[in-house]
Formats: sequence, structure tokens, C-alpha cells
Amino acid sequence: MRQELINEVEATGNELLETVSSFSEAQINVSPFEGSWTPGQVAEHVYKAADCGIVYGNTAPSDRQPDEQLQAIRDLFLNFNAKYPSPEMILPTQESHEKAALLQDLRERWDNLINAAQTVQLEDTCLDFVVYGFGPFTRYEWIQFINTHTQRHIHQLKNIKAKL
Repeated sequence: MRQELINEVEATGNELLETVSSFSEAQINVSPFEGSWTPGQVAEHVYKAADCGIVYGNTAPSDRQPDEQLQAIRDLFLNFNAKYPSPEMILPTQESHEKAALLQDLRERWDNLINAAQTVQLEDTCLDFVVYGFGPFTRYEWIQFINTHTQRHIHQLKNIKAKL
């Protein structure tokens, strides 16, 4: 389970960095259409959402399979026809973004996520935050939540790229 998780997180991180890298410096702050985030804003949102600090917080032993909610997480985020409002705490700013700084921040954030996937007790349940509609996640599910959420936004970035 652990090695498969590490492989998935590494693959998503590589795809994220490649996708953000594909934008020119000029494109990073361009909205493809009215009401859309810029590529820089999407990258900032992913950066904020990929903070894996929750997996290092308070935990308890779990009484269920550590991946029990994985399919529900994937069903939520990989349904590209559905639109969801972002929680305020991870909304991007209106500030201009620099591509190199975004890539460095994302690379560091992703290194932290890979480290978590490599080292934490994946079966433990995280107690400090609950995603509405799900109940408490295991550490494995939190890492997959971050990973799958990022896959959703990689898809969004590719759509933006096609419009620019």
C-alpha cells in the first residue's frame, strides 16, 4: 500500500510541475475567460491545499481499512463535470504570480507530501479536521485527498492551457 501511494504521489507531483512549467511567464497571470482563475491562481490554490500538516497532527488508531474512503474521494474530485466552491482558507489571491517561485513552492510542498507518504503510520486516523460529508480520514486518505484534489487541478490547468 505504501509504495503504491508513494508512486502515485510522485507521478502526480511530476505531472503538476510539468503542467505548470508548460505555461510561459506571460501566461501565468492570464485568465482564459471571464470568471476563471489564472494558471498562477490554480497553482497557488494547489499549494495551499497540499499542506500535509494535518497528517502530523493528533491521531488515533483506526478501526477500519485505511483506504475505505478512497473511492469516494476519487468520485468527488475526478468528476470533472461537477464544480465546487473552494474553502476560503485555500482561495488564491489576486496578486501577480512568478512562475519560478510557484514551481519552487510546489516542489517543496510536494517533497513534504512524499516524505509524509514514506514515513507516517498510514493507518492512523487524523483528528484535527474533518472534511464535510466524509468523517475523519486516515493519514492514507488525507494524502490521497491532497493527491486526487491536485489531479483535478492538473486537468483544469490543461484546459486553461488549451484556451490560451
